[in-house]
Amino acid sequence: MNRDINRSWQMTGFGLSKLQPAQGKIPAPRPHELLVRIKAISLNYKDRMILDGVLIPDLVFPFVPTSDAVGEVVAVGGGVSRFQAGQRVLGQVIADWPDGDAPPVLHQHTLGLSLPGTLSDYVLLHEDAVVLAPPSLSDAEASTLPIAALTAWFALAEATKPVPGQTVLIQGTGGVSLFALQFAAAFGLRAIVTSSSDDKLERARKLGAWQVINYRTQPAWDEAARDLTGGTGVNHILEMVGGDNARRSLDALAADGRLSVIGLLGSMELSFPIVPFLRNRIVVQGISIGHRRAFERMNQAIEVLGIRPVVDKVFGFEEVEQAFQHLEKGPFGKVVVATS
Repeated sequence: MNRDINRSWQMTGFGLSKLQPAQGKIPAPRPHELLVRIKAISLNYKDRMILDGVLIPDLVFPFVPTSDAVGEVVAVGGGVSRFQAGQRVLGQVIADWPDGDAPPVLHQHTLGLSLPGTLSDYVLLHEDAVVLAPPSLSDAEASTLPIAALTAWFALAEATKPVPGQTVLIQGTGGVSLFALQFAAAFGLRAIVTSSSDDKLERARKLGAWQVINYRTQPAWDEAARDLTGGTGVNHILEMVGGDNARRSLDALAADGRLSVIGLLGSMELSFPIVPFLRNRIVVQGISIGHRRAFERMNQAIEVLGIRPVVDKVFGFEEVEQAFQHLEKGPFGKVVVATS
């Protein structure tokens, strides 16, 4: 590989066929910037939605997509104080959210959305939007943390505090869901996992699921969840689908339950009746990744708890198209692209 050239994948239009390999110069870091040599990139469903023109229909081309990556700092700009060359780092996806309240416009400075993405050999990151990668994880494992892990962590450990013994229902076995399962098990929560695949549910059991529900053989999964909790309902549900699925989520929740809205695999809207929502004092919260301080706390916890991200498959840098196609199949865990 010629390290004087910065390889990347750029969108020249919408659709996977318009994602093309490109070459350019290696950028030089400006004040307070880090030049990071990328080692591995993790794909998210939102990356495919951007490719297809669903999330940013007015995107300006050419555009480098993806936001999750791990790499090594190879150069620093003037005034950098938080990092030095040789350290392994992860970019904070919402780059202007270091701690506390979110910025007024949440996605104005977001990697792979409003800012150029990480599907390159080299990227520039502001030192205030970077964290150290957990030493115990491989490059492929570490690359999965910025969105999937932090979203699950924020839903379970930041937006609310986990109470051991309480129940949490996790929809599906994608990246966020499996991190949520691993965190829930580590926190002493009783995790119920739903999926249409018995094989994936069996693998979820091995990761610590307390109970599982196949929603294909048990379409009324909300009733099944209530039965599993002795009729009281689930304390917390991670809503990954949206649309009418939220109606079943509401039915499955216990009084004073919490609905964390994370995904929109089924619809861009939520649909549920208001009366049970009011009567049971349900808390509904949208989860949009999380801030840098939470990222740092999570990485410390990952080290202490010995959590290993579930990587479904690793592709080479020249196999990006195949990697996105694999993402469409509903993998068990994360899909990763290695740069070398």
